[in-house]
Amino acid sequence: MSDARPDLAGALGAAAAGVGVLVAMTGRTKLALLGSVAAGAAAALTLSKRRADDTADEQVGSMNEQIHELEQALAAQVQRRIGAEEAVKSLSEQLSAAEKRAGDVSAPIVLSDSGAGGTALTDPATGLLNQEYFVVALESRIAAARRHLRPVAVGVIQAVDRQEGDTRPNAEPVLVAEALRATLRESDTLTHLQDGRFGVVLEDTTESGAMSTMERLRLHLAEHHPSQTLWVGVACYPAHALTAGELIDRADTALAAARDWHQSRIEVAVDE
Repeated sequence: MSDARPDLAGALGAAAAGVGVLVAMTGRTKLALLGSVAAGAAAALTLSKRRADDTADEQVGSMNEQIHELEQALAAQVQRRIGAEEAVKSLSEQLSAAEKRAGDVSAPIVLSDSGAGGTALTDPATGLLNQEYFVVALESRIAAARRHLRPVAVGVIQAVDRQEGDTRPNAEPVLVAEALRATLRESDTLTHLQDGRFGVVLEDTTESGAMSTMERLRLHLAEHHPSQTLWVGVACYPAHALTAGELIDRADTALAAARDWHQSRIEVAVDE
């Protein structure tokens, strides 16, 4: 349609010019009126063509702006994708470096035969693992947690007999060991320490999870051995410490705070 309008306008313009020549030669007014109509139609068609061209130019300009905006959005999206890939690459490199630093600490722990009816890392009185295993196991669990970005909790436990009195000997270790086996998971590490206390390592466990586990232990002892008082100190990786030694120290400090209470008490290490 737009291509036909210039030809029609030109034809009308030529007709108007021709009519003008005839008017000049014949002097007929009707021909003059016809020429005016033809000239007006030619002018109207020319104006319509200009408006159509202007509208087309505006539409083309708007489309160019939209294309430019889409190109900018696509470039920004590509840049974000590149940034995300670089972040993932950096995290993978950090995890790989952590695995190398862990070294032999994360290797499976092998118990050697003591030749005395048990293993070198087993406590003969309770059948639980001993203090040496407690430290090595905690180091191993922390190394694995560092690689997989998972939490680990440690608990230092003391159970004593009698509810009243200043002299409160440690509870029978076999009874406490039975309570630990009854309330903790198979994946948790249960140990009997040299000073009569107990140490537990709770894998993939947060502070709240450790508190719930120790509360189950307290309720079990309260039901089956009501004469016993239970004190527990809890510390968590990475919330309270980043190494096995520091974590045990923080749990010991929390246990000391629990022992200030005459009744059973569970204390969590305080954030520094």
